[in-house]
Amino acid sequence: MIPLFYNTRSLWARRLSTGLTVLGLGLVVFVFSAVLMLANGIESALASGGDPRNVILLAEGATSELMSNVERDALRALGSAPQVASSAEGNPLVAGELVVPVLLPRGDGKESNINARGIGPESFAIRPTVRLIAGRAPRMGTNEIALGEALVGRSPGAHLGGELAFAEERWPVVGVFTAEGGAYESELWVDVNRLGPTFDRPGLSAVVVRTGSEQARDAFIKAVEEDPRFTLEAKSEPEYWAEQATWLATFIRVLGLFVSFIFSVGAVLGAMITMYAQVAARIGELGMLRAVGYRRRSVLASILIESAVLGAAGGVLGALGALATRWMEIRTLNFQTFAEVRFGFTPTPGIVVAALVFGTLMGTLGGLLPALRASRLSILDALRA
Repeated sequence: MIPLFYNTRSLWARRLSTGLTVLGLGLVVFVFSAVLMLANGIESALASGGDPRNVILLAEGATSELMSNVERDALRALGSAPQVASSAEGNPLVAGELVVPVLLPRGDGKESNINARGIGPESFAIRPTVRLIAGRAPRMGTNEIALGEALVGRSPGAHLGGELAFAEERWPVVGVFTAEGGAYESELWVDVNRLGPTFDRPGLSAVVVRTGSEQARDAFIKAVEEDPRFTLEAKSEPEYWAEQATWLATFIRVLGLFVSFIFSVGAVLGAMITMYAQVAARIGELGMLRAVGYRRRSVLASILIESAVLGAAGGVLGALGALATRWMEIRTLNFQTFAEVRFGFTPTPGIVVAALVFGTLMGTLGGLLPALRASRLSILDALRA
């Protein structure tokens, strides 16, 4: 086996072409990693809004709260189920909620599509991850609203003590809440009995139930499915939010990976040109290595290792660049809920490993043909070059 210091010396001797190749590979790995982190960020932002003990009940066949209509009569019947947990005051932790999209003006003159959630008295207690960080909860029977942290400053009046205007009414902001980065942070909450009449929506979008445990949750879902009184579909809250993220995350992942594939072809060609140049510049050296006893497969392995090192370096560079984006924030429209959602680039160890493997693979592919050419050189021809 040819010593590794021979490869490192060769790369350093041609550091300009080596650096440009690593940069090109790194840019492709950056795009690849950023796409995976972005899709993961969407899924994390939405799925983190769910509590494993909570159950969301939608109208049968509805894919989201916006497309669901649940009769208010179901609220009392569901609250009497033995699996339902109780509040400190002894009330069943059940809430009938209504979700409607509202248009709010932005500071740049455009408008944002925001989900307004009509809540019941127990909505905050049902979701322990949702907690007020400023002000107080809206009082039932009033137009008071609590604002998700992601919406603060997004619209004139979107701050504690401010006032929003939509549906020809004024809505004072009395509280700001956080939801540990979940989708609820991109919503505004108001009394369901004020929101419904304003939008002429007598029914509910969903009923949210908090059960005593995950085992009780499964039993509750099964009881609802078997009860002929209900034509409702029950899902755990994490499952529901994961489904809401699926379409957008898949779209970004497929589009991004396609772009990465196109870019990777160019990066592999760049690595191939670099390695061909490396081989052409040291044909005499390779002939000498063959003359002193190194076999063809040793020359082949040496060139492949050299190109893999280039790819691995590009993978490290691209992964580090992608990790630097984790503090960036992106807002876009979730086409499944038709509302703006905030999310960021969320890295995982698996994505970092995939970036390194992807970079190494590109470098290895780029060096394959030059390595084959180097291994097939005749000793006499190489020494004469």
